[in-house]
Amino acid sequence: MDNAGIFTTSFILGLSGAMMPGPLLAVAVRESARLGFRAGPLIVLGHAVLELLLVFLLVMGLASLLGMPEVRITIGIVGGVFLLYLGWGMTRDALRGNITLDLDGRGAAGGGMHPVLAGALISLSNPYWSMWWATVGLWYIRQAQSGGVPAVTAFYSGHILADLAWYSLVAAAVAGGRRFITQRLYNGVLVVCGLFVLGMGVYFVWDAIINII
Repeated sequence: MDNAGIFTTSFILGLSGAMMPGPLLAVAVRESARLGFRAGPLIVLGHAVLELLLVFLLVMGLASLLGMPEVRITIGIVGGVFLLYLGWGMTRDALRGNITLDLDGRGAAGGGMHPVLAGALISLSNPYWSMWWATVGLWYIRQAQSGGVPAVTAFYSGHILADLAWYSLVAAAVAGGRRFITQRLYNGVLVVCGLFVLGMGVYFVWDAIINII
């Protein structure tokens, strides 16, 4: 996969994860109502700093480990199955209308924290975040390492820009008192993202099978 492909797929996968309801989204909604639009980018900044540190540690500490054929195959299969599970669940729930976008921020954690700190700590405490980086994130790092710094930058940039785009949109909707993110539009985008995640899951598994052969 070239750098453009890494950036594009990383962006769409990142958007798929960012759009799913969770503690970070709840905090973004609540803080946007309190602080205005700037809360969205500030929360993403904390999230981005945490992930930049993680990417650096993965690249510096796992270079030799990720080069082992057994590790490449395992990451591809486990990451692919993880994406197939996420993509199927996302598509199914969006089509059934089981996913609701809460723009009221009820039940948000992290009260009293600065948005940058909340973005980092709430991400770190999310089990989904850890699982994603242990499977999908590692697969991308393995793909990007052969392309050096430009490829790793393409992966990281695509992933973070997806978060920035979504949380900025949510912050604008909440701070401006507008509801241009309708439930129908939200579900439609989730279906498209879910199908893309399913496709990437198949790609991950196929890439692992090729390595076996």
